[in-house]
Order: sequence, then structure tokens, then C-alpha cells
Amino acid sequence: MKTIFTILLAVVFANLYSQQLIDSNQREIVFTSVNVVPMDTEQVLHNQMVLVKDGRISAIGKKLKHSKDALVIDAKGKYLIPGLAEMHAHVPPNDNLEAHKEVLFLFAANGITTIRGMLGHPSHITLRSKINSGEVVGPRFYTTGPSFNGLSVKTAERGAEMVREQKAAGYDFLKLHPGLTKETFAAISSTANEVKIPFEGHVSFGVGVWRAIDAGYSSIDHLDGFVEALVPGIESMTEQQTGLFGMYVGDQVDESGIPRLMRELRSKNIWVVPTQSLADRWFDADYTGDEFLKDPDSKYMSKQTVNQWVDSKKNLMANPQYDATKIKNFIKLRRKLILECQKNGVGLLLGCDAPQVFNVPGFSTHNELKYLVDSGLTPYQALRTGTVNVATYLNLKNAGSIKPGNIADLILIDGNPLTDITNTKKIAGVMLRGQWLSKTEIDAGLKKLEK
Repeated sequence: MKTIFTILLAVVFANLYSQQLIDSNQREIVFTSVNVVPMDTEQVLHNQMVLVKDGRISAIGKKLKHSKDALVIDAKGKYLIPGLAEMHAHVPPNDNLEAHKEVLFLFAANGITTIRGMLGHPSHITLRSKINSGEVVGPRFYTTGPSFNGLSVKTAERGAEMVREQKAAGYDFLKLHPGLTKETFAAISSTANEVKIPFEGHVSFGVGVWRAIDAGYSSIDHLDGFVEALVPGIESMTEQQTGLFGMYVGDQVDESGIPRLMRELRSKNIWVVPTQSLADRWFDADYTGDEFLKDPDSKYMSKQTVNQWVDSKKNLMANPQYDATKIKNFIKLRRKLILECQKNGVGLLLGCDAPQVFNVPGFSTHNELKYLVDSGLTPYQALRTGTVNVATYLNLKNAGSIKPGNIADLILIDGNPLTDITNTKKIAGVMLRGQWLSKTEIDAGLKKLEK
């Protein structure tokens, strides 16, 4: 039970935090002597002033005039980048607003200014409205509806009905999970295309990636179905034999099929959310899970959740089909597929599937950037997956880069991310739609969320 002192401290912090946001939102804000990474081109604009007013970037230049009561942020030696998007996030699928706020703050504190929730709940419609109105402070929130899977959709008729229900409810996307058949998937995808609501997520084993591409997925996440599509004779195998995302058959892949896969993805404008952080940490034997117990990020997850994640890793490695060497090569294959997407013009979107195994909301999005660079992308290309690419995907005309007129979603960091992608973790402050959250507020808020 919380002590009275703890409760009072939380109330005081909430009031101070709210006042800080209201104050900064009503004042002009000026960053001085800052190095700007605009992201519309690969460059750094050194020693700039950036003016923000009414939630928008109003001007960028060497010497700019500002109002006398402006909030001036001395950013000498620091770098300003666009806010990042997490395109495979999870907000608790329940009515617990406080739990929602905790997750939202973890994202915001890490400069994640846009999220796509990938396991929807009716309460998320209300939450989205509260964020948009400013009643709840958090990233711009796009939400899927409740899961389409083998248990929730047992007939084609029910699949079509669920699509219409979720369209009417106002969800932004449909979330597809495993277990769909060719028949139920066909009903879901055709109805979704008819009523014009995008669908994305997993590719069911019985459906396969080629059928998924033809149906017009908005995004395929986890590279789901990619490996299986490259395995000769996959039709005679069971899902249990191939393993999650094809991890047990990666050694049977015919890589000559990769160019066709890339052509089909690009021609149908299918976006890809790799979630490589999930794969590297959950699957690879080099990450045993014990490292997470010492990871400072783990303190924001409950002990029960941490233990569940560690047990999940141990159970995976105890599976008779698990071969550490083969899995390591499977990880390399996934990285090659990510790089091929980049080389072949297949749109990549930043996402890590947090909170899922060893992935903490907000923090793990920065880990995902590092895994993308480890896959062969340059830091600039990796950053685009969470900025410019997302703005293009979501059709946001004034987002994803730093220029006058754009939405003021910004991260101030202590280091150049174009030379070292891990510098994105060195957060000195976050601006969320023109509201400034300083390092002091971030640290205080995170301290409150330690488990």
C-alpha cells in the first residue's frame, strides 16, 4: 500500500507537471545554439535558433527575434531531432486509465511522440480522444481494434462482421493475429478493403505471405511469413515444425527468392515493421535473459512481468527444436531481409513490440534503432524509419522532420545521432506537440514509475 507521503508526492508532481505543460504550451519557446538534425536531408544545421509557438515550429535560423516572456532553452552542444514513432506499441487492453497513463509516460519520456497501439480495446477510443483534447498527456495515438485470430474469428461471416463493427467504432486499423484460415482471412481482407480500414500485423501460417501481399496489408510486422515464404516445400510442413516467424526452418531458406519477395512488397506498397529487438533478445542464445535482470530499464516493469519474460526465454531454449547455432543464423537472415527492404525501396517503420519479452516501452524503441543499424542501415536511414517514413505512412503532411510549419514533436539529445545512433538515448528534454518536458520532469516522472 502506498504511504500518505507517497500519494501526496504523486499529487504534487502531477500538479507541477501539468502546470509546466500548460505554461510551455501558452508561451513561445526558443532553443538557442542548438544543432538541428532536420531529417528531410542527411545533414546537421549547426548553432541554430529554433522557435516554437502554438505547437508548431515557427522559425529556424542563426539570429531570430522572440517575445520577452519566451521560454528560452539553452541547447548549446546539444542536438535537436524530430520526435520518434513506435509503430508496434501496446497499451494495456483494459479500462485502467492509470495503467494507460504509465505506459504513455514511458513512451513520452523517451521522445516517442507517436504510437500505434497493436492490441485494441474499447477504452482506447476514449483514450485517443482524451489525448487529442489534451486531457491526457501522451504521444499521438493510433489504435487497432481487438484481435482478429483463430479464436475470435471462427467463420468468414464473423470475420466480415467484426470488420464492420470496428470500422463503425472508429478504430484506425485492424490487428491480425495467427490462426486465421484462407477463408476467414479472405472475408476479413476483402471487407476491410471494401469499407476502407487498413489491416496489419501478423501473417497466419495458413494464409502465407504471398496471399497477404495480394490482399493489401497496410504493414506486415515482425517479418512474419517472410522466412516461410522462402522455404521450398513449406506446404508439407506444420506451424509447429517451422516455429515462430520460421525460426526453426531458417536454414532451409532459398535466398534466390528474396528479390521476388522485395518486388512484391514494393509493388503493393506493403510497409514492414521488423521488431528486430524482440527477435534478437527473445530468440538469440547470446541474450540469455539474465542480462535483463541487470538492465536499468527493467526497473519499470513489475517483478512478475520480468520473471515471466525470463521464464519465456528459458522455455524457448529448452525446446528440443531449439539449436543455438541455427537460431543465430536465423537472426542473421532476418537482418539481411531488413537490409534488403532498405535497399529495394520497401518502406520500413520503427517498432519493437513493447511491452513484450525484454522490451520496455519507450526505452526499447531506441534499442530497435541500434538493431536496425546492426542490420546494415546507416544511422540516418534508421532514424527515418521512426520519423519521415512514419509521416509518409500516416499521411501526415507537417510531421517527421524539423522545418517551419511542422508539428513541434522534438527530442533534445546530448550527441550527434548521425555518427552514433545510441546518442538518441541521451535525452535532455522532449517536446510533445509544443509542450516542453524538461530533463528534470522526465527524471521525476520515471522515478515515480520504478517498480
